[in-house]
Amino acid sequence: MSVWERRSRRRPGSAPADEAVSRDRALPDRDWTVLPAGSRAFRFAAPSGYLAAFELGDPAAPRIVLVPGATGSKEDFVLLAPLLADAGYFVQSHDLAGQYQSHAAGPDGTAPWDYALFVADLIAFLEAGSTPTHVLGYSFAGIVAELALAERPELFASLVLLGVPPQPGQAFRRVRWIGPLSQVLPPRRIAELIIWGIIGNLNRMPPGRLALVRLRFGLTSRRSVDEIVGLMKRMPDLRAVLRRTPIPCLVAVGDRDVWPVELHRRFARRIGADIRVYRTGHSPCETTPNQLARDLLALYRAV
Repeated sequence: MSVWERRSRRRPGSAPADEAVSRDRALPDRDWTVLPAGSRAFRFAAPSGYLAAFELGDPAAPRIVLVPGATGSKEDFVLLAPLLADAGYFVQSHDLAGQYQSHAAGPDGTAPWDYALFVADLIAFLEAGSTPTHVLGYSFAGIVAELALAERPELFASLVLLGVPPQPGQAFRRVRWIGPLSQVLPPRRIAELIIWGIIGNLNRMPPGRLALVRLRFGLTSRRSVDEIVGLMKRMPDLRAVLRRTPIPCLVAVGDRDVWPVELHRRFARRIGADIRVYRTGHSPCETTPNQLARDLLALYRAV
C-alpha cells in the first residue's frame, strides 16, 4: 500500500466512501453548458491558437489542471471542479485545440495535427500559472499529459490518467465493439463510427448531457477528430518514463470503460501507479465525480 493510500483512509472529519457513492447515485441531470457557479471563463493564447478555458477557486491555492479529451470539452469537469475548489484548490480546464469552443485553434494550413501541437499547448498552459501543478489527463489528453511529463517533468506535482488508453501502439485494438474493425479501417472511418455512437447515444446519456454532446459536434473540427484517431493508432510507449518518474501517478477508470479493466490494471502495475475503479463507463468525471474527487484529494494531500 502506497503512502497516499494509507493517508486516504478514514480520518476525522472525512466522508466515508459509501457517502461519495450515495452522492453520485443521487446526481440529477443538468444543463451541462453552464459552468460552475463562481467560475471565470477566459481564452488562453496557446501556440496553436486561442483555447476556451475556465477557472474556479483561489488563484493563490495549489493548482489543478483538468484536461478533457478528443470530442470532449472543459464542461466534462463541471461537477468535479467545484468539489476540488471547495477543498482548497485552484482548478483550471481548457478545451483541446479543435474541440468545441477551441475549434478555431490548430495547425496552419495543411500542416498535420500531431502530438507536438497538443503537448506545446499543454506546456504553455502549465507555464502560465503556478507550478508544479496537479494534472489530470482524460482519455486522449492523458497521452498528451504523459508526453508533456516526459518533456517537462518539473511542471508536474502529480499525474492522474483518467480513462487513458492502457496499451501503446494501435490503441483501439482492444476497444469494445470497434476493436477488430480498427485493425483494418482508416482513421476517418473509425472516427465516423465513434461519432455515430456518441450522437446516437449508445451509452444512454441523460437529456442534458446528450444536448451538450450534440452541440459540441456542431463546432468541433472534424479534421481534428480524424487526425487524433490517427495519432491514437500510433500511441507512443511511455511506460518506462512513467515508471521512473518520482511524482505520484494514479490510474482512474470505470469498470465498464471502453478498454477492459484488466488492461488498465496491468498498465497501472507496469508504471507503478495506484488504480481506482468506479462502477461506471468511460466518464467517471461526469458520473462518479464525488468518488473521483475523494481519491484525487487523497492523492494531492499526500504530495
